Amino acid sequence: MTEQDRAKELVINKAGEVGSTEKEVIEGIYKGCSNPYLERNDWDWEIDPEGLWITLNRIYQRYEMPLIITENGLGAIDTLNEKHQIRDDYRIDYLKKHLEQVHLAIVQDGVEVFGFYPWSFIDLISTTSGFRKRYGFVYVDRTDTDVRELTRYKKDSFYWYQGVIRGNGKRL
Repeated sequence: MTEQDRAKELVINKAGEVGSTEKEVIEGIYKGCSNPYLERNDWDWEIDPEGLWITLNRIYQRYEMPLIITENGLGAIDTLNEKHQIRDDYRIDYLKKHLEQVHLAIVQDGVEVFGFYPWSFIDLISTTSGFRKRYGFVYVDRTDTDVRELTRYKKDSFYWYQGVIRGNGKRL
């Protein structure tokens, strides 16, 4: 790969700092566009629940087949407090808003959605950000440099999503 080719690669935010992604382009193949009105997470991923609703409608209209959402979640820097709790209201808010749009697509628009899988159940190693970026409902007590005891702690989002499941999505 030449220096010129490297300059054309997609730049990924590995820092976990909003605004540190400079460009999204692979010339001749892909060019991302940004919506300045959308909220962004620490890795510059746009948060767009309404975009999920639009996408569900467009794909369903095009293919006329039931849909399943296989990955939807929020990568964030979670902090374990002194009581071994993780207060991740931002993750609950993210999932709630996205599930509301899925519900709208089903009830209002007749889109057949037969599954929604949050990403993910347990914290896992991000390919670009290690254990700094966490997705799970269950916190794993470790860092990139210290394995620690690998103790698992249920986050607030764990209990919230447990209630969503028990209520079959009626209690968001």
